[in-house]
Amino acid sequence: MDPKIILESLLFIADEPVEIDHLAEILGLDKEAIAGAIEELAQEYSGRGIRLQRFGGKVQMVSAPEVAPYVEKFLETKPSRKLSQAALETLAIIAYLQPVTRAQIEAIRGVNSDSIIRSLLSKGLIEEVGHLDSPGRPALYGTTFQFLSYFGLESLEDLPPLEEGNA
Repeated sequence: MDPKIILESLLFIADEPVEIDHLAEILGLDKEAIAGAIEELAQEYSGRGIRLQRFGGKVQMVSAPEVAPYVEKFLETKPSRKLSQAALETLAIIAYLQPVTRAQIEAIRGVNSDSIIRSLLSKGLIEEVGHLDSPGRPALYGTTFQFLSYFGLESLEDLPPLEEGNA
């Protein structure tokens, strides 16, 4: 049976991101074969109502971001609250520099970011991805699948490039 058919079915029923390693184990294929099949599926979904999000060795089937208003209406959910300018700044720093510590974020922003980081954590847009190997072992933060969904991205490669002098 075509691995794409199996992958499509598994991703369709999964209610959370699935490890590519786990998919490889289930299908009895190597990670490269799974990654190739996922890429083929992603190409096939281009311009359709579903997409594949890939992040950190995981993949998830999601609805296309451009149909979000209709999905929200269908599910009778309220549109998600907008993020503050400070939250967007912090999120941008994390997205482009991840993994990054709170101190590194604050050095760039020039202000305390504790409450914003807590807010982004509670919204599921960022997560702790490890600890820096230095005194105090500060937490390292990175973005999540929810981040990709919120901004309608399929992967971090879809982030716009930084302008010269902003890196």
